Order: sequence, then structure tokens, then C-alpha cells
Amino acid sequence: MQLYNKLSAKERAALLEEAGEDRLTLSFYQYAKIGNPELFRNHLFIAWDEMEVLGRIYVAHEGINAQLSVPAKNFGKFKEFLDGIYFLENVRLNIAIEHDIKSFLKLKVKVRDKILADGLNDATFDVTNKGVHVDAKTFNELLEDPNTVLVDMRNHYESEIGHFKGAVTPDVDTFRDSLSIIEEDLKDHKEDKNLVMYCTGGIRCEKASAYYKHKGFKRVYQLEGGIIEYARQVENLKLENKFLGKNFVFDHRRGERISDEVISNCHQCGKPCDTHVNCANEACHLLFIQCEECAEKMSNCCSDKCQEIAALPYEEQKALRKGKGNSNKIFKKGRSEVLIYKR
Repeated sequence: MQLYNKLSAKERAALLEEAGEDRLTLSFYQYAKIGNPELFRNHLFIAWDEMEVLGRIYVAHEGINAQLSVPAKNFGKFKEFLDGIYFLENVRLNIAIEHDIKSFLKLKVKVRDKILADGLNDATFDVTNKGVHVDAKTFNELLEDPNTVLVDMRNHYESEIGHFKGAVTPDVDTFRDSLSIIEEDLKDHKEDKNLVMYCTGGIRCEKASAYYKHKGFKRVYQLEGGIIEYARQVENLKLENKFLGKNFVFDHRRGERISDEVISNCHQCGKPCDTHVNCANEACHLLFIQCEECAEKMSNCCSDKCQEIAALPYEEQKALRKGKGNSNKIFKKGRSEVLIYKR
């Protein structure tokens, strides 16, 4: 029985282009107690592979976190499958604003210790004791309250290209880093301030809201469905859009535009730009912001050295990478010293 991918990303991309069928990019998460994550993982892979679903899915004892690309023709079947799982019945599906048939090129269902790495080892922490979910209208109203502190629960490279007006945007590389920083900064306001949080689709705020309630914060709120759902409600209900710029997404699109403002800069020349790319040198693969002019000038690379390597024949590049681990720069997204105009 097939429980893994047989096609490479390149082969899958060619098939998707040839088929030319509409696909929906979506995400969902659910905290739940899963007794046998490995068995559940196999169940999902078999069913979704048959439906031609692609994406990145994490399963753990604490629940599921999924980012997917589903053929439009199979969406009804996909939804019926989810509703047949007791803790996923009517789960919120965050449908992307912009769709791309190649947003995902493989189906990867992985078992993890947690669906969201948090660095917490507190047995008394109950992730289901979460904060108050608010819709876009209520969220906008809370932002008008002078007693509200709005916090972006995403990483620095996400908030750099887009965030809500007036939001605190911690300069962090990981979700786990932000938890203690925010707690320390707001320790004197556990009872007198509205702690309002947002993230991409809601999963980070879900855990963070429960964590801060556990730490004694009394007025904890989170934007239901995250930025993705906020943008949808703003459009449908004709509400004021308080988000500036792009929403970073974790698929091949790397971002979807929420407003016309460009609030970040090309990391190489400094001109206004909010397009994330990966360095064309596979041994580097650094994620950074690059404008079209610099992309052409630098051959889609982050530095002169990477440009030289990327120009070599593939076999020579492969030989240079042999026996070497990935560069640390990959995990310091946008932090490399070669980038002059990084945040």
C-alpha cells in the first residue's frame, strides 16, 4: 500500500500544468487528543492521495495542522471526509484569497511531537482553555479601544511584509521565542489590558491565548481564522481593512496581497518591495526580499558568491554541497549579513 510520494516536485508540477484543472489552496487546524498519530497519519494519506490532495500536514497527540491544495472537483468529497472524523466535523477551512495550481507539489503527512513547536514543558498547561475568538468586525472595534494591546504572533519575516496598524511585531525567528517576550513586556497589564492576538490562520494564537490565560492574563482575545479569514470578512462585509501589505503564506506563493501598501524593502537595493524569494544557490536557499531588478542583476541569488556558485554546472554545484549540512542562513530568514537593507 502506498504511504509515500512517488513523484518528484518537478514531475508533479508538469502533471498539474498539463491537467490545467482548478485547485483550491486552504488550511485548517484542530487541537484534539489523538491516541495513535501514526495510524491517523496513514489513514489521511491513503484517503487524500486518492483525492489528489497535495500539501503539508502535521499530526501529533495534540491534534492536526494542515495546509493543502485540493482539486476543486474533489472539494465536496474532501469536506465529506473531514466531517466523517468526529473532531474535524465542520472544522473551519481557511480558503486562500489567491489560488495557484502549484501552491503545493507533494502530499506530506508527518507525525510530530506537537503540531506547533512551542518549547513548553508544562503539564498543567491546557491548550483547549483558549481565549475569546472574535470576528473581523469585533476585532476592528477592539483595536479602537485604548486599553487594547495588539500583538502579532508571527515571525519577523512575516510581519515585515504585512501587519495590522498599531500592532506590536516581536523581532523573533520562532513562535516559541515570542511567548516569553510578550509575557515579560505585558506582565504589569494582566488585568487592565485587552490582549488581542492574530496570526496567519489562527493556530499560533489558539495556543498562545491558552498559554497567556494559564499565566494569569484575564482579557485574552484572538482573531478567529487569522488574517486569511479577516481579509475574507472585510471584503464580504465591506469593513474597514486595517491590515497593511501582504500576508506571508507557507507555500510556493509565499504571500497574498491584502492591501495595496508595500511596507517593506528589497533587501539588496532598498527600494519598496514585498516579494519573498529563495536564493537560487541550493546550498544557501536563503529566504529574503528581492525586487525584479535585483533578481535580474543577481540571477535570483542573495550574494555575489551565491551567484558564482549558481552559474556552475549542476554536477559541480552538487559536488560542492556533498557532505555539508544546510547553511544556518536558511533558518535565519532574511538575517544574512550579505543583505544590506534587511530589517
